[in-house]
Amino acid sequence: MTHWNSWAERELAGLRAINRYRETVPFDGHGPEGRVRDQRLVSFASNDYLGLSSHPQVRLAAIAAIERFGAGAMASRLIVGTRSLHDELESLLAEWNQTERALVFSSGYSANLGVLTTFGETDVTLFSDELNHASIIDGCRLAKARTLIYRHLDLQHLQTLLRQTPGRKIVVTESVFSMDGDTAPLPALAELCSEHGALLILDEAHAALGPKLAATRDLEVLHVGTLSKTLGSLGGFVAGSSRLIELLVNRARTFIFTTGLSPADTAAAAAAVRICRSEEGNHLRARLRSLVDMLRPGHPSAIVPIVLGDDAAALGAAARLREVGIHVPAIRPPTVPKGTARLRVALSASHSEAMVESLRAALGRFNFV
Repeated sequence: MTHWNSWAERELAGLRAINRYRETVPFDGHGPEGRVRDQRLVSFASNDYLGLSSHPQVRLAAIAAIERFGAGAMASRLIVGTRSLHDELESLLAEWNQTERALVFSSGYSANLGVLTTFGETDVTLFSDELNHASIIDGCRLAKARTLIYRHLDLQHLQTLLRQTPGRKIVVTESVFSMDGDTAPLPALAELCSEHGALLILDEAHAALGPKLAATRDLEVLHVGTLSKTLGSLGGFVAGSSRLIELLVNRARTFIFTTGLSPADTAAAAAAVRICRSEEGNHLRARLRSLVDMLRPGHPSAIVPIVLGDDAAALGAAARLREVGIHVPAIRPPTVPKGTARLRVALSASHSEAMVESLRAALGRFNFV
């Protein structure tokens, strides 16, 4: 075995020894029901919060786009990779977010990297919530700016740091945190940013049920979102003022140096935005809200964590649920802090009441709640 393969084998053995080893497992199906190898499972693992990945209008839009434009964009957006579909989707996203303009990226991850490295220049300080997503963490690391971490949702700590720091400032946070399902206090956060002249970068990837930030003349904000969760497609976007988006077009390396989003993904996302803004979208959100309340009344998001602490305990809990036909992933460090391994339940409007009731019964039977 070569030197590098020997090293890799030792690293893998170390991960197995501490219950941190991971592998991909095919889930064949669409919606919440599918097969993993020979077992049929109901999944409570996806981020398809409104069930739009399987919506007939979304699927037909993707098929029609392939028939008209082919499978790929063929080049980066600034070469020949832009289609009328991209302009249409970006207009819809701007209207939906009540901003002047929006820009589509190949993923939500690349959107966060693009926006943070573009605006996080050497004379800037970034203020980041300690539980922000890996894409925000990596964007802060790649930016030239200094980064200060404030305690999770602790606006008093953030206020102290903002007061102590001269120069240009950016505050970056998720609106719904992906592993805990808790929410940022957006009105108070917006007031802080206005007071200190800070640009607010708000990652709304998991905000299927809100909260939404009301537009204000005194606040400069960039909304970062994904097309691959609530919208059921693939990609990411940034929405904000025309000048800030125009600068991203010219400076964001994750936009400039990658192939444009595929026609199918672009058209599917546009169809999903239209559904979200319709009466059907209101119905789907109300349905999702009712399913969340079945499992944890009043919880603010579709992400319901069940913290078990020990990595082995989380793996064991996930295995026991699989035995009764329920798939809920075990989330372990480094995705979550050490000692907080958990089951992460993600609910969707495509789940039935019977599915959620089966999950609730199983969690109670196994004493996981």
